[in-house]
Amino acid sequence: MTAFDNYSNKFETIRFRREDGILEMSLHTGGDSLRWGPTAHADLEQAFLDISRDPENQVIILTGVGEEFSGPAVTPAVNRAVPHLSPVQWGKLGAESKRFTMNMLNIEVPMISAVNGPALRHPELPVLCDIVLAAPEAAFQDSAHFAGGLVPGDGVQVIFPLLMGLNRGRYFLLTAQKLSAKEALDLGLVNEILPRPALLPRAWELARFLMQQPELNRRYTRILLTEQLRRQMHDLLGYGLALEGLAIGQ
Repeated sequence: MTAFDNYSNKFETIRFRREDGILEMSLHTGGDSLRWGPTAHADLEQAFLDISRDPENQVIILTGVGEEFSGPAVTPAVNRAVPHLSPVQWGKLGAESKRFTMNMLNIEVPMISAVNGPALRHPELPVLCDIVLAAPEAAFQDSAHFAGGLVPGDGVQVIFPLLMGLNRGRYFLLTAQKLSAKEALDLGLVNEILPRPALLPRAWELARFLMQQPELNRRYTRILLTEQLRRQMHDLLGYGLALEGLAIGQ
């Protein structure tokens, strides 16, 4: 087991608040919108593990700080999201990437995302949550993989075709399509669009609604509703990361 005090101030890019069993985690860089990089990647991989091991966490709210949920976008054909890496270097990052996704899916309590703005890096994070709320300014784009010079093998190849439909998901990944909040709502990636000031209050309202159920109802429902994702990730995440690593070395 892990206690809240052991991780509440542990991470450079995550700010925590917990009240009545509801844990709010806000992604940031220096108190402003998250700028994606190795620190954020490592922080989330470990944070999801710590959160899952804390029995006092009953519902999770995932959000961002400032105008964006996560960025910056990778400019296609100009810069790569990840530099050329040796097999040894990719071995470390690839293993971390696998734990990153699986640690999130192994959290056994409901998760709500409140997408405060564009999610242009790791857009799978908010849509992997059980309930997805978005501000009108939100957008979703996988800017860092195929268009950024990388094989989309870190789980996005599973998540977006599954959530959007096979052809829409493949198009999204191959073209770095940028979906507005309204388009994401129409495609089923988002459940509600709310003005930014109303976003977190609505997330807390839903979290308190979920808290009305007995603990085992919440936990077992989360496990059941994420089982299909975990099974597909077990089958395809390692394979995708292996292919991504092979291409990074070229």
